[in-house]
Amino acid sequence: MLISHATRRRFLERARQFFGGMPCRVQVAALPWRLSGGDVEVMLVTSRGTGRWVLPKGWPEASERLAEAAAREAAEEAGISGGIAEREAGRFYYEKVLPSGLEWHCEVHVFPLEVDSVADKWPEMKKRKRRWFRAVDAAKLVEERDLAELIARFGTNPRQIAA
Repeated sequence: MLISHATRRRFLERARQFFGGMPCRVQVAALPWRLSGGDVEVMLVTSRGTGRWVLPKGWPEASERLAEAAAREAAEEAGISGGIAEREAGRFYYEKVLPSGLEWHCEVHVFPLEVDSVADKWPEMKKRKRRWFRAVDAAKLVEERDLAELIARFGTNPRQIAA
């Protein structure tokens, strides 16, 4: 049986915590998508620090539901809005390197966002680029393997996963 990279990462994360590792910090991400000419397209944004392609993501605020936080991050970082799924499409893990050099282990909950509005101006428009990619191409552009698997799987049947 073939085990996905994401499944291996979840198992390793649970083992790390079991043996006394620091808990993950929880982030949220929107997986912005639309149908275009029969293809599923995903919007990626550039990160502020390195300019690599990522999903709009960030930290939940106060008593915000995780899905709401993901929708807010999409509006701030990409100027998009639409219907956010209440159920996550999956999770991925990465190491966030702080300006001090310290690393935080992050678990990112990913929520599909079917985009129905794209603003001409948005809060972080001078800090980031945004672009639509076919899901298969977006999966190749992100650095995190488990995120790439999640995007590729989502691109095959978004409505089933986003339901």
